[in-house]
Amino acid sequence: MPLIEPDGGELINLIVPENQKSASKSEAESLPKLIINEHHLQWIHILSEGWASPITGFMREDQFLQTIHFNTIRQPNGTFANQSVPITLDISDQDYDRLQNTDAIALLKSNGEPVAILRDLEFYTNPKEEYAARTVGFTHAGHPTVERIMKMGAQLAGGDLEVLSPIVYNDGLDHYRLSPTELRAEFEKRGADAVYAFQLRNPVHNGHALLMNETKEQLKTQGYKNPVLLLHPLGGWTKEDDVPLDVRMRQHDAVLKDDILDPISTVISIFPSPMLYGGPTEVQWHAKARINAGASHYIVGRDPAGITHPETGEPIYDPFHGMKVLQMAIGLEKLEIIEFKFAAYDKVSSKMGFFDPSRADDFLMISGSQMREYARNGETPPDGFMGERAWQVIAEYYASIN
Repeated sequence: MPLIEPDGGELINLIVPENQKSASKSEAESLPKLIINEHHLQWIHILSEGWASPITGFMREDQFLQTIHFNTIRQPNGTFANQSVPITLDISDQDYDRLQNTDAIALLKSNGEPVAILRDLEFYTNPKEEYAARTVGFTHAGHPTVERIMKMGAQLAGGDLEVLSPIVYNDGLDHYRLSPTELRAEFEKRGADAVYAFQLRNPVHNGHALLMNETKEQLKTQGYKNPVLLLHPLGGWTKEDDVPLDVRMRQHDAVLKDDILDPISTVISIFPSPMLYGGPTEVQWHAKARINAGASHYIVGRDPAGITHPETGEPIYDPFHGMKVLQMAIGLEKLEIIEFKFAAYDKVSSKMGFFDPSRADDFLMISGSQMREYARNGETPPDGFMGERAWQVIAEYYASIN
């Protein structure tokens, strides 16, 4: 069975072909230059590999407005591609004055290394409050994405990207950063007739594994012969108090070594998007990007992409709105949504199980904060909560920062 078709019918690749790199790099040296930041680089990475297909560069104003107001972009043939989060390049007034009459610019890292050329430029005002309100549905400056948007430059620059070389980070994790093209090739190599993706930014416990393993069995009962799991942690910018990416990747590897997930039918890769903590709006982006990577099924959890209120500590978004929105989102109709069943520690069977309200007292709710408290205090969670080697990775990390 062929893999699901990418948005727009063709996977976008914005990386300059090898036989044109020398000429493109020479051209970049001669163009007006703009220094980009960490977020810009991560979005260039996303765009270059086709995660946001069919988008071909930083958004021009019409794409930006469609994204923030409709969560979709109308294609030339009249169909709609889901795109719920803006992908923008902000610039200062000073850079706008310098570049406004330019057709193309070179984008450089802070060390002066050229990354990409942005062509056919369009400049427009950055409506920061509208940008923040429509993207995360929240305008409190204590929200990390609201804070970042309000600190952006006053202008936005859209255009078509030509990326000079594949984006790498030289952090020892680049081998995990498989592009949509590489993931599709891996799924085909493994003979996958269904690919189910699980997005996360936290360590994997046995409750997560229970859901992933049950999903595999559900797909088999539906007639699929070889469903493959894409375990796909978010690897772009996250809040400082989230578990660092390198620790999470070691922990995920340990989950496979503990045989909690089947390594034969599991592909672990890093999703290079920055985190927005945008709740039901952002979860559409997480789902849409996995279509382009070949996923036909997407597991959505409780309060996806959620965050607590900076003053009250209560969830900003209704915990179930993300699940509901994905079921209705325009442009995601071909993706089958699998709702996350709530798992807790079953004290009777001494393992993680799906919560049964008829015997609620038999279950222990171990939250992420409780898990971190165990690790910080040098305590061990109940046997069966997490694999031994997987827990050791978490315990060693928190011991190192105490």
